[in-house]
Amino acid sequence: MAAWLLALFGLAAHARAPKPASAARFVRVSQGRFVLDGRPYHYVGANLWYGVNLASLGPGGDRARLGRELDRLKALGVTNLRIMGLTQGPDRQPWRMVPALEKSPRHYNKALLQGLDYLLAEMGKRGMKAVVMLNNFWQWSGGMAQYHAWSTREPIPYPPPEPGGDWAAYDSFASAFYGDRKAVEWSDGAIKMLIRRKNSVTKVRYRDDPTIMAWELANEPEGRDRVKDFNAWLDQTASFIKSLDPNHLVTTGSEGSTAAPEPTGLDFSRNHSPAAVDYAVIHIWPQNWGWYIPGSSVTFASSVRKSVDYLDRHDALARQLGKPLVVEEFGLPRDSGTFDPSGATAWRDAYYDAVLREAYRLASSSGAVAGANFWAWAGEGRPRRAGEFWRPGDPWTGDPPHEPQGGNSVYDSDAGTEQVIRRYTALFGAL
Repeated sequence: MAAWLLALFGLAAHARAPKPASAARFVRVSQGRFVLDGRPYHYVGANLWYGVNLASLGPGGDRARLGRELDRLKALGVTNLRIMGLTQGPDRQPWRMVPALEKSPRHYNKALLQGLDYLLAEMGKRGMKAVVMLNNFWQWSGGMAQYHAWSTREPIPYPPPEPGGDWAAYDSFASAFYGDRKAVEWSDGAIKMLIRRKNSVTKVRYRDDPTIMAWELANEPEGRDRVKDFNAWLDQTASFIKSLDPNHLVTTGSEGSTAAPEPTGLDFSRNHSPAAVDYAVIHIWPQNWGWYIPGSSVTFASSVRKSVDYLDRHDALARQLGKPLVVEEFGLPRDSGTFDPSGATAWRDAYYDAVLREAYRLASSSGAVAGANFWAWAGEGRPRRAGEFWRPGDPWTGDPPHEPQGGNSVYDSDAGTEQVIRRYTALFGAL
């Protein structure tokens, strides 16, 4: 009788257990291409880095707005979002998106974790895929500099716009993270926590959730003067993630070679060569790289040529690696560099069209390009002080706290930009 009851209870427990997600529902890589549900997967996506905070029930959260933003993006044909998954405190530090998810090493903000749960659940309802950033070279989410500061108890030498800020000092401090064993250990601990987490909304563990397309090691990690440590960290962290989660893709978050690869310590082919890195990524920033001066037709034309050439060169390198390529950041300011949300976007629209046209040409031929995410969706969010910096309590826009608000934001009123996005989501989706 006891054996019969145990068998019965075992069958009942088995019946109640959630069914594992079908492997076909996860984005895979096959012969250098993305595959989803047995078909090629191509997309034009968006950066919605602040989604985790917008989804929170705590400060900065607005779930009603989140739903509207996801619906707007879905209506544009956007089904892939690049989001921040882990952000670091303390919240009193400057130039940060706050509140942070990781308040101090191994201490997490419950409201933000539940916000990430909710964001992924809402994306899943809409058939969207998430690329989840796990760290950041830059200060606007804490990132590597904060982990290193926690470890060494040294203050972060913030770069501009911090008064008297020094980029060289910041770059050196942030890149010291790669050789800081304690800092890397804390980062790995947060990654493990997230991958093993059970979503409080869907009751599905993150490692089993097909809404997640990929884990991204960091936003724009650079080697700087720690190139050896940097490449070792890329290899080890990608392998560490794969040991915890064989279901999801892994990528680096790299900008590619940038306009000046030597000082950044970047090598596109080397950085994306580890077997645990499933696909390659690049970012294209004409203004930041000195190619484009807002309002200058001459520099606009040359920046388009340079951007297309940059994309073509990295596509060729990705094909040599046998891995898909995603342009996961590209953007341009509003016409004449205005931060006014009502400012014209004709040149930005033309730039979006040029980048997406070339990406589509490569994706539809023998190229490695599989997708592109524009930077960045602001939707109904508007800066309280256009051209100034974000402060806690301000609406979320597409511009991180350390950048003038309104610079690269795509608003729900930007009809021209949205027309371009809609055109290419349809084209990519039909591939």
